[in-house]
Formats: sequence, structure tokens, C-alpha cells
Amino acid sequence: MTRRTAAENLTRVLYPNDTKEDGKRLRLRQQYFLCSASLQDLLRRYLRTPGCAPEKLGTAVVIQLNDTHPVLAIPEFIRLLLKQGMTLEAALGVAKEVFCYTNHTVMPEAMESWDLALLASELPEIARLLCQLDDLFCAEMQALGAEERLWHRVRPLRDGRIYMADLACWVCGYVNGVAALHTEILRRRVLRDWAQLYPDKILNRTNGITQRRFLALCNPSLSALLTHRLGSKNWITNLFQLEKLKPYANNGEVLAAFCETKKENKRRLARWMEGQGLYYDPARMLDVQIKRLHEYKRQLLHCLGILALTFQIEQGEITEFAPTTFLFAAKAAPGYARAKAVIKLIHAVGDYVARSPKAAPLLQVLFVPDYSVTAAERIIPAADVSEQISTAGTEASGTGNMKLMLNGAVTLGTYDGANVEIVAAAGEENNYIFGARVEDLDALRRGYDPKALYRSDPLLRQCLDALTDGTLSDSGTGCFADLKRSLLEPEADGVADRYFVLGDFQSYVHAKLQVNGDYLRSPMAFARKCWLNMCSAGVFSADRTIEEYANEIWRINPVELPEYAENE
Repeated sequence: MTRRTAAENLTRVLYPNDTKEDGKRLRLRQQYFLCSASLQDLLRRYLRTPGCAPEKLGTAVVIQLNDTHPVLAIPEFIRLLLKQGMTLEAALGVAKEVFCYTNHTVMPEAMESWDLALLASELPEIARLLCQLDDLFCAEMQALGAEERLWHRVRPLRDGRIYMADLACWVCGYVNGVAALHTEILRRRVLRDWAQLYPDKILNRTNGITQRRFLALCNPSLSALLTHRLGSKNWITNLFQLEKLKPYANNGEVLAAFCETKKENKRRLARWMEGQGLYYDPARMLDVQIKRLHEYKRQLLHCLGILALTFQIEQGEITEFAPTTFLFAAKAAPGYARAKAVIKLIHAVGDYVARSPKAAPLLQVLFVPDYSVTAAERIIPAADVSEQISTAGTEASGTGNMKLMLNGAVTLGTYDGANVEIVAAAGEENNYIFGARVEDLDALRRGYDPKALYRSDPLLRQCLDALTDGTLSDSGTGCFADLKRSLLEPEADGVADRYFVLGDFQSYVHAKLQVNGDYLRSPMAFARKCWLNMCSAGVFSADRTIEEYANEIWRINPVELPEYAENE
């Protein structure tokens, strides 16, 4: 029974909490198990095909590694080829033909490394193999004539640890980022040494989304309007067809019909949320931030922004404001205490707003728990504003921003990730961009003093003090004091307010007021911005993304399918 329980634990929870030793071991076993099972299945099916041999795998198979979690597949693949009778050098050569690596992050903590002693205790054969691969890496770098100081910095096995991103960058034929800005940051900063060693290896392939799920399926009323105006359903397989609808941005009848679909989706969302025990008034503007909970995504800034609006309304400084629901949906990693504190803060801000006689008629804060694709399919079609407010240079790409754009929401965001490409496609005048840009942040950080901002800005000070002066309750946990301290006091590495929350605060509040004012003063002009965003979303179709991977990385040819018939 004990062995059975241990075996079931391998797949009971994906990405188990690894803050403790037992969790680290379970996560390592899980990664290895999933990688090995997939590779063994792949090899079994490949080798039973007549004429197929292990050394020919590179002509028939590409394995795309999604971040560093599956990079254990590289040594396991080589191990399996060794069992087929290949030499280590030959197996490594095949691995270099087969593997490619997509990087989705610039966060150092997301680029895994494993203690070699831990690997040796759990996966001794893999640990020995990694040491042998390290010898081959050193020999290859010497033969390449690379500067020793350079390649020692990216040596996959160093300081008693195996660095998975470096292992992937060495073995994989291509390494790609997932947005133009993200890829540029990889080349200039995160993977700079690899870009010097292999200048042509790092490519960009901007993420994409499927319009079949995130428009045709989840937004039937808007889909019907698009099909009617285009005269066919061809947009379902060719999203660039939406470009043809841009002239309707000046057609009052079409914009009115578009607004009606948004109202219908809000009513549908309200009914669904009632089943979740939440009340949403569909007459309100809907401003959403729906994404994983992480400090760099700055749900904390969003909370401070809502507090700023609340206090300004209460003090009579804001007299005109379109009633708005600010909707959060997120999950926090099990061991991420600060992210959980932000969820508690969202609820506390919501409770305070609901009790405020002046703010409650104009503001509402909701948190949708257990965020999932099912929840996204209800929220995205109803949204008016898409909050994409990560610190510039930290968001790799994002796909929620694309889904919301496709369903006719404007982006309120930083110049980061795929927001850059959204603005390029739909126009900055049709979105709301705020905050410091990547090129500004290095200079700003050199003299950055969040305490000086706190002392000089009364509104910011009031918002931050609300976390600890009894305005908001953290039920005596002290977690709100920790949030405040993280913004004002240097942490262990000497950095305070790592994600520039206070630095972007004024710009963010101004942008929130601007988007609300535009919505209030001219609903049709605001609808025009939304319509133009939707019509410009063709470039973000996953069809385009996959075609680029197929043509330039996987080297496979597409199977042509007929477009939808006109009468379907």
C-alpha cells in the first residue's frame, strides 16, 4: 500500500510544492517520470515503423521543450539511445537534431537548477550521464575556440548544480522567445552569453491563441455578428479576415450591435457568477486582471490603484466616474506566501469598498477563485478593459491579453511582452499604455528611492498606510505589513520594490482615470477602440504561430484543409 501511494503521488498534483526537501524530491521524480514515459512511448512507436533506426530520429521527430521543467528529457533521451547501442557522442548528435527549447520567462527562479547530489540520490544513472555530457560540453567549447570565461558562465554543470536552461541552450537546435521584446531581452540579457556563442540559435516566435475556442466557442453572439458582416465563417480558420471589418469602426449601426453583444455577455457572466456565490451588476464597466498570481504581474499595484480611486471618491476629488467592477481571477503557487497575501489583500480591498457609502455605488472588487479555462470563457467575452500591468521587461508575452483583445477589450498595460505587438497592430491611440519602459528602467533603478516617493505623494502614502493602520484587515497575520515592507525596505538582496510598483503608481492611476473617463464621456468612441482592437487580432492567431514553428523550427509541411464553405 505504501509503494502504491508513493506511485500515485507522482501524478496526483502537477508541480508539487517544492519549498521543502520532500517536495523537491517529488517534483524531480515527477518530471523524470513524465519525461521518460513520453520518450519511451515516442521511441516505441518510431522504432516499430519499417526502415526507422535510432540514428535517423532527427529526420522524423522534433521534441519541443516547454520551459525548463521537461529538460530532463535530454539526458533521458540520450540514456534510451545508449540502450539502443549508440555511442554517447552519436546519441548527443541525435539529441541536437531532435530537441528545441521555448523559453517563456525572464524570471531567474523559473529557470530551474538541480543539486547534483540530489539528482545522484534519486536518479543516479542520469546524474552520471550529466557528468559525462559535461566533459563533452567542455571539449566542444574548446574546439569552438570560445573564450573560456564566457563558456564557463553557461556551463550546464557548475558549482555542484545542473542548470537546465543552459543544458537546453547547448543541446537544442533552436531556442525561441515568445514575443519580440521578450526575445530581445533574452538575447541582450538573460541568454546573452549563449547569443554570443551561437548567434543564429535564438529566434522569436510570438505566442498565439485559438480563435476557435476563445471567440467562436466562448462568444457566440459576437461570432454571429462577425460572420454576418464578413458573409462567411472563413475567419474561423483565417483570423486575418477580421481586418476587413475595420471600416465598420465608423458605422454607428455596427458599433451598436457590437455593444449589444458585450451587454449580452455581461448578463451571461452575471448568471454564471451567481452560481459561484458572487454578485456582478452587468450594467457596470468590467475591468479584469485574470492571470497567475505573481509579484511581477503586479496585482498589488492594481489593489493600490483601486484604493487610490476609492479614497479620491470618498474625499470628493473624483465626482464623475462610470460604475466599474474590478474583477480578479488568479491562482497562487502552494508555497508562494506573498502571492497568497495579495489574494487576501484583494478580498480586504473589496470588503472596504463594499462598506464605503460613497465608493460602493461606483466601485466593486470581485475575486473569482479556482481560475480555469471554464472561468476564462465566461469572463473574457464580457470584459471592457484588459489589465496587463507587469513591470516592463518581466512579462515574456502573455496570451490572456490576446484573448481579451480578440473579444473587444482595450488594453490598460505597460509596454511589455506582447502588449508591444498589440499596440503595434491596433494603435497606441486605441489602448492605454502607462509606466516606465524597459529602456528607462536601468537608469531609473540606479537612483530609485521608493521611500522618497512614499514621503512625497500623499495619495500613495494613504494607500500604503491603509495596509497597516487598521483600514484593511489581514486577520492579524501580519501579511499586509510584509507587503508594505517589501515596497519600502530593502530585502535580503538589498533591493526594495523590485517590481517598481511605487514608481509606476501615479502613471497607473492616471491611466485608470483616463480609460474610465473615455468610457463615461463617449461610449461609442470607446466601442470604436474595442472594435479596432478585435479587428487587429489576426496576427495573434495560434495558426500563425504554429505555421512559423512548422516552417522554421520543426521543418514539417502542413496538410491543407478546405476553408469553410460559404453556406456553413
